[in-house]
Amino acid sequence: MTDIPVEEYLCTRIRRAEQALMAHHEAVLRGHGLTMTQYTVLLTLSREGGMSAAQVARACGVTQQSMASVLTTMEGKALIRRDPSPVHAKVQIATPTEDGRAVLDLAYQEVIVLERALTAAFAPDEHAALCALLERATAVLVEQTPPARPR
Repeated sequence: MTDIPVEEYLCTRIRRAEQALMAHHEAVLRGHGLTMTQYTVLLTLSREGGMSAAQVARACGVTQQSMASVLTTMEGKALIRRDPSPVHAKVQIATPTEDGRAVLDLAYQEVIVLERALTAAFAPDEHAALCALLERATAVLVEQTPPARPR
């Protein structure tokens, strides 16, 4: 086995990039009174339309229990509303409110600045290559992740 310094590990570099990205987004979103999960919920609901808590949880990659708490908080802040499903009596469908859409629009205008800055930092062929490399790295990470074990 080759002794590679930890700072040269690909996983270390990916983690540092992810931490920098999250720190940026969290700082921006905090200014709008949002957490990263709340922003992701608003973004998902604005793109997909009304969804159940289970659907939103799957789309955002969190547990249904965590999402229930997030949605309750967001409903209390008038960012979303929940209405009974026309199909299932016990299911509520979450949709963004006008206030939720307005907050999302303002936050998105700041978040997209970073996306544009990152895109501008690379020549078009570098950008395409980086995207392809990240997709390949993500596929390996997913492939190497063991399945969740039942408790």
